[in-house]
Amino acid sequence: MVTATARPAVTGVRMSSVVPASVTGENEDRRLTGLDLAMKLHYIKAVYFFDEKAAEGLTIYDMKKPMFPWLQLYHPAAGRIRRGTKSGGEGRGEEGRPFIKCNDGGVRIVEAYCPDWTVEEWLRLPTAEEDRDGGFRDDDWLAFDQVLGPDLGFSPLVYVQFTWFKCGGLSVGLSWAHLLGDPFSACAFINTWAQLLHGRVTPLSLHHPGFKDPSPPPLHRPKKNPSSLKRVDPVADSWRPTSNPNAATTRTHTFRLTAQQLNDLASAATSASTAKISRFDLLAAILWKSVAKIREATTVTICWNKSPAAAGRERELPSNKMAVGAVHADFAVAKCEVSELAELIAERKEDESDSIEEAMSGGEFDCVVYGANLTFVNLEEAPIYEMQVKKGRKPVFANCKIEGVGEEGAVLVLPGGGGEKEGEGSGKTVTVMLPAKQLAGLKEDLRKSWGIV
Repeated sequence: MVTATARPAVTGVRMSSVVPASVTGENEDRRLTGLDLAMKLHYIKAVYFFDEKAAEGLTIYDMKKPMFPWLQLYHPAAGRIRRGTKSGGEGRGEEGRPFIKCNDGGVRIVEAYCPDWTVEEWLRLPTAEEDRDGGFRDDDWLAFDQVLGPDLGFSPLVYVQFTWFKCGGLSVGLSWAHLLGDPFSACAFINTWAQLLHGRVTPLSLHHPGFKDPSPPPLHRPKKNPSSLKRVDPVADSWRPTSNPNAATTRTHTFRLTAQQLNDLASAATSASTAKISRFDLLAAILWKSVAKIREATTVTICWNKSPAAAGRERELPSNKMAVGAVHADFAVAKCEVSELAELIAERKEDESDSIEEAMSGGEFDCVVYGANLTFVNLEEAPIYEMQVKKGRKPVFANCKIEGVGEEGAVLVLPGGGGEKEGEGSGKTVTVMLPAKQLAGLKEDLRKSWGIV
């Protein structure tokens, strides 16, 4: 991670702020839904890598210039957290309930340099848990380490980091408070900036996704507590979970699978009756079974996009619209067939989004969603390779992770990129966040059982 004192991988860190091109109206406060608040301890970090040809000639001035009209469109991203008052004064919210004050506080811009490696060399470096010779890669150095609080009114909701490599290549790192919106919203946000950067005309305003006023507290407790939600110790105004005993040892590892590898896995793991199982369901089933060999995992959380057209998010203000649900297995997961698990994920997941909304309307409490159970996030349709700093120049690699994951861990399944056509027939990137010992065990089982390295 990059902080005010840079770690050795990056140097020359500079910080500045960018605000919207025009003043946002006083009545533009953004109310936070129950699902928004359930995500308040989570942060999305995405990093996009561009080679020297894509970055050639770009300056920090060039990249900041389109940010002013960009933030005019996405004014909630430039706001700050406030709490409602009893009288309904500021924010007109219920007493103590957080909301976003669209006060044009701006987003924070980070500039940094990676003088020792080219982009190509960086992407070939081993990760921290693989390092044997003292040189390792940690993409957290390329996206600012963001935590809201303890001074919520002064904490930016978004950081954008530009890191130049010795070859002239560039990485763009996005740090995004999840309460603003889900990963599809974060992708749409940064993609719109890129479109403005190379001259594409954007809409004068964005569609409001229909935010509702917070529901009054229910007269009775929900009949069933959502199993995809886990309460954590109160965090007050420092919004990062503190009760995860594995937080200090949680590690991230990325598997990159080609289309041919996926086809081979599908052939080995499915039958004629399950041939149409999606790549996400297949990969989630394989990893679920492998984790179950290491520890008990009879319930998992699945997050998926309910909207059929992810691209439509670029015409909307950010929101948390992904479905969150649970899948329960009443059998020994470690001993069952992968095809059985894949069918269970595809057909038996229960959307608990409304239950989460209801639970959070009963009064604010602190919780985690990612890592409440082992969590699988379907980002197959996320347009991460549409973020182009020059028209026609896609990232050579792009990846995403979640910060603030609970002790059960999380897995993201993303498009593979790397020159392949995106979609069901392309490769996939699988990013895993687990405690170090469990991650080591998972990697060993995937290597032995499936040839995944």
